[in-house]
Amino acid sequence: MAFLADALSRVKPSATIAVSQKARELKAKGKDVISLGAGEPDFDTPDNIKQAAIDAINRGETKYTPVSGIPELRKAIAAKLKRENGLDYTWEQTIVGTGGKQILFNAMMATLNPGDEVVIPAPYWVSYPEMVSLCGGTPVFAETTIADNFKLKPEALEAAITPKTKWLILNMPSNPTGAAYHESEIKALTDVLLRHPHVWVLTDDMYEHLVYGDFKFTTPAQVEPKLYDRTLTMNGVSKAYAMTGWRIGYAAGPLELIKAMDMIQGQQTSGACSIAQWASVEALNGPQDFIEKNKAIFQGRRDLVVSMLNQAKGIHCPTPDGAFYVYPSVEGAIGKTAPSGKRIENDVDFINELLETEGVAVVQGSAFGLGPNFRISYATSEALLEEACTRIQRFCASLR
Repeated sequence: MAFLADALSRVKPSATIAVSQKARELKAKGKDVISLGAGEPDFDTPDNIKQAAIDAINRGETKYTPVSGIPELRKAIAAKLKRENGLDYTWEQTIVGTGGKQILFNAMMATLNPGDEVVIPAPYWVSYPEMVSLCGGTPVFAETTIADNFKLKPEALEAAITPKTKWLILNMPSNPTGAAYHESEIKALTDVLLRHPHVWVLTDDMYEHLVYGDFKFTTPAQVEPKLYDRTLTMNGVSKAYAMTGWRIGYAAGPLELIKAMDMIQGQQTSGACSIAQWASVEALNGPQDFIEKNKAIFQGRRDLVVSMLNQAKGIHCPTPDGAFYVYPSVEGAIGKTAPSGKRIENDVDFINELLETEGVAVVQGSAFGLGPNFRISYATSEALLEEACTRIQRFCASLR
């Protein structure tokens, strides 16, 4: 359609949203579908956080808020970053957005010119390259391997950087792989960045609290203080606090960048929902004990899914250190024929046949930039996960 902007031709629809939509449509037609596509905790928002929102409504906190967020939340963010990450930011160096997506988009919009490059490790969250393209930049992919547990190696980062590189986006733990980086692995990457002073780092720490066993989370500006002045540290309340629908993301970084993002947000959405912001103040300042309880449940689900998938013929599933995703390879199924008679040429064929045959909805790895794999979100009950994995085993056994 000639009326629409050229920028739309550079962007694809979200594959994760598409899979969830297809699963809903099949369910509406009466098909028994288990959807493992959405990255959303199945826990309810804790009661103290819900009560804080109700109290805010009753106090009349229902007016427009400052563009960058209410001071109480921005101060809670600065306190959280000091308390948990050892990072010193004034509250004026923080910004609140309508979810993490808006933070990312505003950062790219505020900094990218045509021709600027953004290095993104692959596999990646589906929205990163699309946001970069929409903002006029060029995504550059640095591939990882299953042998390295999908972690970016310093050599791959070095090879991806050019004089046009403006940002490196690092998501740790990762969506879609669950890959988490030890401090020494982050240090190896920050050493590369120190050699390239024109490259900034945007670290998406959304899954910070979802790391398992004795894994200790660290973030780049904490590991290498020399990068403080060119790091945007991003986070949000959606995953750890089970607040996906509240739509609150936040970031901290150099004041000049925060002011530029504030200016863009001021012409775009203005401040995030006042009620959600007051709930987020309680999330960050209030009791944190439920995080450990939820984490233990997630770890049990991870172990169940990894074990069952590795018993499926043709599937190899590494054990991730964080988030609530696994990213198994289906290389052993490529070239085989499904019960429908369809030959499986790639991961898209695999996930489509799996959905049609067994009613299990997962997302193809090629949507995240690396196949033949698929992503499972294990943010659902053990009973559903066990049934879904049984169906996947049955489907794999049926391939000839």
